Amino acid sequence: PYLKEELPGNYDVNLSVTLKTHEGESHVISNSNYKYMYWSAHQMLAHHTLGGCNMRPGDVMASGTISGPTPGSYGSMLEMSWQGKEPIKLPSGAERKMLQDGDSITLNGWCEGNGFRIGFGDCTSTILPAKL
Repeated sequence: PYLKEELPGNYDVNLSVTLKTHEGESHVISNSNYKYMYWSAHQMLAHHTLGGCNMRPGDVMASGTISGPTPGSYGSMLEMSWQGKEPIKLPSGAERKMLQDGDSITLNGWCEGNGFRIGFGDCTSTILPAKL
């Protein structure tokens, strides 16, 4: 009963994931939305603290993978490639089952309404080769 919500608790935040290959090709591989979360932030906080784990000022909580209902909105490479069985095909013909050294991923989120758009900026990271 403590997780029951009377009103929808998820925010309408558009999300996109862009893959830039080590060859330089850039392509959006996923468009999703925070509204597809199974649990709201309120429910995750309640569940977390009810188990005896206190929250303190400055603690960070994260949603984890956010996957939408269609293949173009899946939230992980594992889902997008059906556990590596079906590679993601890029416009150049390149394929990916998983990220490769030198590939970069950019996450972007934004909310929009009637005549406005508020963005959260880009978050980009590049896969570096292992140090042997």
